[in-house]
Amino acid sequence: MLIPYDLHIHSCLSPCGEEEMTPNNIVGMAQLLELGMIAVADHNTARQLPAIEQLAGEAGILLVPAIEVTTAEEAHVLSLFPDVPSALEMGELLYEALPPVKNRPDIFGTQVIMDAEDTPVGELDKLLINATRLSIGEVFREVRALGGVPVPAHVDKSAYSVISSLGMIPPELEARTVEISPQGIQRGFVLPEREKYRVISDSDAHALEIMSMHSPCTMELAECSVEAVLDYLRRGVG
Repeated sequence: MLIPYDLHIHSCLSPCGEEEMTPNNIVGMAQLLELGMIAVADHNTARQLPAIEQLAGEAGILLVPAIEVTTAEEAHVLSLFPDVPSALEMGELLYEALPPVKNRPDIFGTQVIMDAEDTPVGELDKLLINATRLSIGEVFREVRALGGVPVPAHVDKSAYSVISSLGMIPPELEARTVEISPQGIQRGFVLPEREKYRVISDSDAHALEIMSMHSPCTMELAECSVEAVLDYLRRGVG
């Protein structure tokens, strides 16, 4: 079956995410776009996922639990997990690995955790968009140890991508899937050794307008399940 997806969306918990990116608004927009599955991947935390999992389930949309990790090299890794507890475990490790720099809401934006009714239930203190002290190799190992799949994020971008930070996708990472931004797809970005990688493309939406303007790609799976998605990404093109 062909399933429309968007596996890189930010909620209002990411300081760069608009306040309108609440759990209900994200799931509601996914319904309007007729998406079959979504991943909400906030920066270095998974604390918004329990509410979104509940709402997505009620809407008949598959949630793939995710985090956008910032490595010590300032490379972004879209990390997808088999379940919310695994993502939360990784999120706690990442939060501890962030530098002790407090968020400045007046500069960076708020970092609000919401419940399934879009009621604020907490706020994270550390600035989530900072780089963690974990190297990219450590991030890949930790994500895989939890049954997840690490995907180099928006590799076409000139900042905060594995290629821009390291000059290449290190072969020792054994990455099988990479993400290219919609803008990269449009301008014909050519991935080095592209035959080695499966490519996905997502909105990376920080606002409802960006999410709504994104033309979703589709993924061909035998079934609509998190394990099927992870297996698809884990296998790559081989």
